[in-house]
Amino acid sequence: MVEQDAIIKTLDLNCFYDELQVLRNINLEIYRNEILGIIGPANSGKTTFLRALNRLNSLNINYRQQGVIRFEGQDATQIPDSVLRRKIGIIFAMPQVLPITIYENVAYGPRVHGVKDGQRIDALVMESLQKAYLWDEVKDRLQTSATKLSGGQQQRLCIARTLAVEPDVILYDEPCSGLDPISTARVEDAMQQLSQQYTQILVTNNTKQAARVSHRTAFFLMGELVEVDNTQVLYTNPSDKRTDDYLTGKFG
Repeated sequence: MVEQDAIIKTLDLNCFYDELQVLRNINLEIYRNEILGIIGPANSGKTTFLRALNRLNSLNINYRQQGVIRFEGQDATQIPDSVLRRKIGIIFAMPQVLPITIYENVAYGPRVHGVKDGQRIDALVMESLQKAYLWDEVKDRLQTSATKLSGGQQQRLCIARTLAVEPDVILYDEPCSGLDPISTARVEDAMQQLSQQYTQILVTNNTKQAARVSHRTAFFLMGELVEVDNTQVLYTNPSDKRTDDYLTGKFG
């Protein structure tokens, strides 16, 4: 059951790269323990929105934004980058594993954040791999290189690595775009299990994927949030004709 309690809230969020406005007046609440799908055609601002939430956009010197992002009721600008990015982790389209062992990939984050106790790190590695639906596949080869894993396994390892720093929110930017259907299904299974403990936001160009895993879905178009609703309602009875046109393949 999704709690109707917003962990993230954006208020009149506007995002720019130089003079190009990418997002316009985005007002959106993301609830605790929900999977929010974000769909829309290319260049709708979906990834910019995602990266605004943990301030990755600020690494681009041409980026600026207006409006407010609140995280757990606090203005996100008052939260240090290192804290915000630990609390709001991100999984990218292409798996970005470190060229070290499976174990060390997962242990890396906790060590960076000051965890020194070996038993605690062991427990975090096991728990994170279990939550990412990867433990049974790698438990006997934790000391082998992560680069030897399949693409789908590498993506789930990235999820485990994010979980190991104990975030509150997980962002996904097209996490299955390079995966085969079986690997995609395993990542989706992991996401659905994780919704019991984490808030997740999924940006995807695959409308069927959003329909499968999201509790609610938001439709972005040309930098605007057209509508957001319960996924089944949005897919079967959208309130805006543009949403219906996109979902039925008339554009996008």
